[in-house]
Amino acid sequence: MHPVLKAFLCGSVSGTCSTLLFQPLDLVKTRLQSHQLSTMRIRPGMLNLFLNVIRNENILGLWKGVSPSFLRCIPGVGLYFSTLYALKQHYFTEQDPTPVESVLLGAGSRTVAGVCMLPFTVVKTRYESGKYGYRSVYGALQNIYRTEGPRGLFSGLTATLLRDAPFSGIYLMFYTQAKTIVPQEVDPALTPLLNFMCGIMAGILASVVTQPADVIKTHMQLSHEKYRWTGQAANYIFKNHGLAGFFRGGLPRALRRTLMAAMAWTVYEQMMKKMGLKS
Repeated sequence: MHPVLKAFLCGSVSGTCSTLLFQPLDLVKTRLQSHQLSTMRIRPGMLNLFLNVIRNENILGLWKGVSPSFLRCIPGVGLYFSTLYALKQHYFTEQDPTPVESVLLGAGSRTVAGVCMLPFTVVKTRYESGKYGYRSVYGALQNIYRTEGPRGLFSGLTATLLRDAPFSGIYLMFYTQAKTIVPQEVDPALTPLLNFMCGIMAGILASVVTQPADVIKTHMQLSHEKYRWTGQAANYIFKNHGLAGFFRGGLPRALRRTLMAAMAWTVYEQMMKKMGLKS
C-alpha cells in the first residue's frame, strides 16, 4: 500500500474513534450557539442542555448528527493526515519544519479537507441544532441543493476556513513544539500518554483563538437566507450579544476539539509507527 494511503487509513481510524466519543459535546456546542438565533431571554447553560436532550430525546439524542459527523470526519481526517504526510514527505524529508512552516502545513492540509467535506459540515450542524427534520444525510443534501442551490451546501465556507485552517495550523505548531520539550529517554510505554498531553495543551490554545469563527460559521449554516456574507453574521452577533457572543459554546467546543485532536493524533502516530512510517 502506498504510504499516503496508509496515512489516510490511519487518519480515518483515528477520526472514527474521536468522532464517536465526543459527538455529544459537539451537539451541545451547536445547541448553545443556535440559541443566539432565538428570541428567548433566558438561555440554558451547558449542563442544562445536556439534561434537556437526555430528558426530551433520550440518551441517544446526544449522538444526533453522528451520521453526517462520520461522513465528514472519517474521510476528512484521513484526507487531512494524508495531505499533511504528502506535504511533509515532499518538502521536509531532511529537516523538521519550523514553527511557521508547521502553521502553514497544518492550515493548508485542513483547507483541502475542509473544502471537500463542507456539505457534510452543513448537514451536521443542522442535524445537531434540532431545527430541521431531515430523515437522512442524502435526503438533507438533496433538500439543501433543491431549495438553496450549491451555495447552500457551501454556506459558511469562509467562516469554516477561518476556524479550521488556523486551528490546525496553530495546533500543529504547538503540538510539535510541545513534543520537543519531552525528554528523549522517556519510557516508550509512556509515549502515547505524553503525546496525548501535548495534544491537550495545543488544543486548548488553538480552540480559544478560533472560537469566534466557529460561532459565525454556525449562524451562517443555520440561517443561510439571513446572511449574505461573513461580516454580516459577525456584525449581528456583536450587536445583539456583544463580544461574549463570539465565545458562546466555547467550553464544550474546547473540550471536544482538544480531546478529539489529542486522541486523533495519538492514535494516528501509534498506527503510523506500527506501519513503520514517520508521522
